Amino acid sequence: MPETIPSPAELESLAVRAARQAAEIIRVGSSGPRSIGTKSSDTDVVTQTDLDSERAVVTLLRAATPTAGFIGEESGAADRSARLQWIIDPLDGTVNFLYRVPLFAVSIAAAVDGVMVAGVVLDVPRDEVFMAYRGGGARSAGSEIVARPLAVSACDQLSASLVTTGFSYRSALRVKQGQVAAAMLGQVRDIRCFGSAALQMCWVADGRVDAYFERDIKIWDWAAGSVIAAEAGAHIELPCPENDDMVFASAPGVAGLIRPLVG
Repeated sequence: MPETIPSPAELESLAVRAARQAAEIIRVGSSGPRSIGTKSSDTDVVTQTDLDSERAVVTLLRAATPTAGFIGEESGAADRSARLQWIIDPLDGTVNFLYRVPLFAVSIAAAVDGVMVAGVVLDVPRDEVFMAYRGGGARSAGSEIVARPLAVSACDQLSASLVTTGFSYRSALRVKQGQVAAAMLGQVRDIRCFGSAALQMCWVADGRVDAYFERDIKIWDWAAGSVIAAEAGAHIELPCPENDDMVFASAPGVAGLIRPLVG
């Protein structure tokens, strides 16, 4: 009997449910976040809340889609051969969370046969959910408002562009990234770094910023945001050898102006 996979819209709905459940765990944990270890470097931290959030997301999604595979920031990959894969960042912006900087999110994406088809990013402190499914457009909603459509900015001037980026946990690469940002700084309106790849891609989708770029991030950092930004009309590049593993999301009007500056 052929496997039945939920539609992209149904996958989006499942991801919203899972993200809201995880957000409640994060809100409880925010009263006293504590680091319990590090990952890629001494500055790449993980907290008990990361683990608890991911466990809740996986439990809900596995019950709803028992044949799915999972790629999680904390738990790694399971069932790589499954047609449906969930890609989960249970707490994007862990350093912000640890320092009580209110910029962190839950990020959940669904891929079918290797194609991203749904993405949800929930801004936990603001209780704002960004969501999209392939062909269905991108939307956002708060806890008490009707979802509204997202669209990228109409900016078409480099000097008027507000650009966001992020920096690697590896110090040597951070130095190079700082040099790129410094060279760009005099040509754009300004540069911001908020510590959450998922949220920055969603803000491109909503026209709050005009572009985002970053290297040395993982699939769970960008998977959901890439669906949301693309469905909102953004120009998207995803990591590959040809672009030196860079994520790039931009309003189309400035994509060709900003892209040469980021290498």
